[in-house]
Amino acid sequence: MKKILTAALIWAGLAGAAAACPNYELGAGEAYDASGRQLYEQRRFSVIAGGDNYIWDCKYIRPGTDQGAGYFPSAPDFRFFLSDMGPYKLEISVISDCDAALLINTASGNWYYDDDDNGNLDPKIVLTRPANGQIDIWIGTYDGEYCDAALYMETFRK
Repeated sequence: MKKILTAALIWAGLAGAAAACPNYELGAGEAYDASGRQLYEQRRFSVIAGGDNYIWDCKYIRPGTDQGAGYFPSAPDFRFFLSDMGPYKLEISVISDCDAALLINTASGNWYYDDDDNGNLDPKIVLTRPANGQIDIWIGTYDGEYCDAALYMETFRK
């Protein structure tokens, strides 16, 4: 009986750890429809950067880009439903009052992470061939702090 109870507690702990990761199945804090043409003019969205989930404790998230530290919320901060992205590349960046980090899950299911490519300890990711469909965005911080931040999205012709 003790072995069964121990196994159940371990399983529950693992399930809890998985639930405490960035999850695109959760509802986003804000959701928008946007076309490539609409984002040709830079858009700004205010957000509080930070979260409680250490990214490398989340085994199913392995970005194809940078792989640094970061703490993110479970639910996406933003969800965009993109359309007409064919002729554009998409730049997603953050300007913050702390060391922000950026995590993206694209319509094609790819994960992207960045910490400092926007300079001044802020992140930037450029999707050179963004797909139409849902893109989820988390704004975290490198060290687990919380701070004021702004997400910027802008398209450029390829």
